[in-house]
Amino acid sequence: MKTKDQYIESLAAELKQWSAQIDLLTAKTENAAAQAKLKYAEELDVLLAKQHEATEKMNELTEASGNAWETVKESADKIWDELRVGLADAASKFK
Repeated sequence: MKTKDQYIESLAAELKQWSAQIDLLTAKTENAAAQAKLKYAEELDVLLAKQHEATEKMNELTEASGNAWETVKESADKIWDELRVGLADAASKFK
């Protein structure tokens, strides 16, 4: 089992990688045709909201301790799964 610091480092690395992917999708959205641009923009808004939620959860994880940390970790895992799936789905549509 990972320590708290290892867990947070792992999530931070993943979030950084996803941020780069979201930036790439943003660039693709800006170059898309008007109709597709609206569709992509909606999906991108959802991803950006999840990214913001994940960043906030990272802050909570950093500050949490003891039993509170376990509770925050569970919700962080859920947010990470949602962001991972959402990003993969959006990336496949943007190709």
